[in-house]
Amino acid sequence: MVDDQGSYFPLRSLKRLEEEGMIGEVSSRFYGLPTNRSQKTTLEVDAVQLLAKCQEDQIDAAILVPNCPVCHQSVSLAARVLEDAGISTVIMGCAKDIVEHVGVPRLLFNNFPLGNAAGLPHQRSVQVEIARLAVSMLATAVRPRTTEQSPFEWHGAPDWQKDYCNASILSSEEIRLRRLEFDKSKADAREIRENNSCVS
Repeated sequence: MVDDQGSYFPLRSLKRLEEEGMIGEVSSRFYGLPTNRSQKTTLEVDAVQLLAKCQEDQIDAAILVPNCPVCHQSVSLAARVLEDAGISTVIMGCAKDIVEHVGVPRLLFNNFPLGNAAGLPHQRSVQVEIARLAVSMLATAVRPRTTEQSPFEWHGAPDWQKDYCNASILSSEEIRLRRLEFDKSKADAREIRENNSCVS
């Protein structure tokens, strides 16, 4: 579990860049985007609502920070909607393959475990420098699908990359239990949807 908000939510870092004069005013509001496996829903509902909020707040540029794999897809699709409306975007992301597959104008890739796209936990100076790199891309990226990699390295266990979604390191019993948990969450979500559809 990530215990440093600055590693996934770069508000403090952006405020620092505002104080330095590198950027204008940071918005008084920030926005969440639902993690949605449906690309159609993301493009036609969620991203449209996000765009409306950004336009209401007169946002010129947006830094988008996904955490999970599906978040990377959703945020990348939303970036395209914002860009089409004239709002420049930079994604700070850890899942380079997903973002590049969707295709976005600017990606700052941080080769860290998911949930740390805005910087190394408890390393405030690194978080600020990563925000600085992301903001700089708004001026330096001269073509679509520009990816830059931050120079910072993860200092945790060196084998973190092989652990994520790697079924080969799980026992048959662990896989069975995870399937049960996943099936239960789907059933719970289905029940919530059905109950909400009955409410007038």
